[in-house]
Amino acid sequence: MQNIIKAKVKDAKALAELAKNSFLPAHGHSAPKEDINAYILANFNEVNFVSELSDPKNFYYCIYYNNVLAGYSKITLNTPNKNIASENVTYLSRLYLLEEFYGLHLGKELFNFNIKFSKKQQQNGIWLAVWVENYRAISFYKKMGFTIVGSHDYKISETHSNPNHIMYLPF
Repeated sequence: MQNIIKAKVKDAKALAELAKNSFLPAHGHSAPKEDINAYILANFNEVNFVSELSDPKNFYYCIYYNNVLAGYSKITLNTPNKNIASENVTYLSRLYLLEEFYGLHLGKELFNFNIKFSKKQQQNGIWLAVWVENYRAISFYKKMGFTIVGSHDYKISETHSNPNHIMYLPF
């Protein structure tokens, strides 16, 4: 049984741990190990999550499977992108799922939840950035109807950036 709930500040520690454990399998080989470790330390810590969860512009949702935290998403409404002409678009900055929950369609459930939420907020579409070598994620997003509309270099460290696709799904 799965359940999706809005994340609260009290979830910050669990989200930080989940972020680390889901980021490494997908991105751990995308940069030198010291760069990845520094990125994780700087971005996936409890203090950052408390700050982001406290910001009303961020919408975090957790998906639970049999009462176990399996993944989470983060969206921001009304976030323009230079590759997208439409206004009132949602930015899906994270859709993370732990590997042990792959194959249960939880990512799709969480994704669809975010789509419904965005539509209720009068958004015209949703966009994201995905590392060009994250083939699993790219395949998933294409199946969900996204197309590649641009590119972006995502900064991992002062000396390393990863090329990303900008993908967009109009509503």
